[in-house]
Amino acid sequence: MGLADLHMHTIFSYDGTATVPAVLKRASQVGLDILAITDHDEIRGALQAEQLAPKYGLQVIPGVEITTAEGDLLALSIRKLIPAGLPLIETIQRVGEQGGFCIAPHPMATGMSMKSLSAYSIRRALLDQQAGRILIGIETYNATTLDREGNIGAKILAERLSVAETGSSDAHVLEAIGLGATTFAGQTIPELVAALWMGTTQVQKGPEWNALQTLGLWAANYLASAPVRLIPALAG
Repeated sequence: MGLADLHMHTIFSYDGTATVPAVLKRASQVGLDILAITDHDEIRGALQAEQLAPKYGLQVIPGVEITTAEGDLLALSIRKLIPAGLPLIETIQRVGEQGGFCIAPHPMATGMSMKSLSAYSIRRALLDQQAGRILIGIETYNATTLDREGNIGAKILAERLSVAETGSSDAHVLEAIGLGATTFAGQTIPELVAALWMGTTQVQKGPEWNALQTLGLWAANYLASAPVRLIPALAG
């Protein structure tokens, strides 16, 4: 069985706290086979991770957490940035033009500036002839969301819509990587995508953090990483 974490952030995200090499090292240590770097409306960290991945014995899916007009969307297996603020279906179609695929992260979750897709938006996209072939998963377990009820709702939604389920860490700190993950038959990216298409992926849950742990670790790491976070900002 393969183990993938398809939702995490680096210092290229406004709220990330870890460098790309540090993320790859941690992912290797916790036993991941595949990871996706999905910084907010930013792809430089993902492309850097893809280049460095072999050094850590990992496979990296380059991606972005895109802020669509209707909520956040994980765009995976893309290498060109897609503008934020577009309608959901148009965004999904643009991902498809690059040969990528999409997962709906933390759907319906609220709080702490969460920008989540509604059940209505996801269902409408799945009914679209083109977008429905590209949006192939729903994140039914987000390990670091403060809205735990959102995970329950996401699982119910995925089951009703017969869409593959994924588990992810949504890590903004190194310690969170792998707390939520997706298992699948095989160990390669094509096998993972095939499992998503067939709806055979399963969610793996790690130790659950409470809100104090989640916010406290993020705040401490955010302050400590302030100097290094200036590097991607200056590069941009």
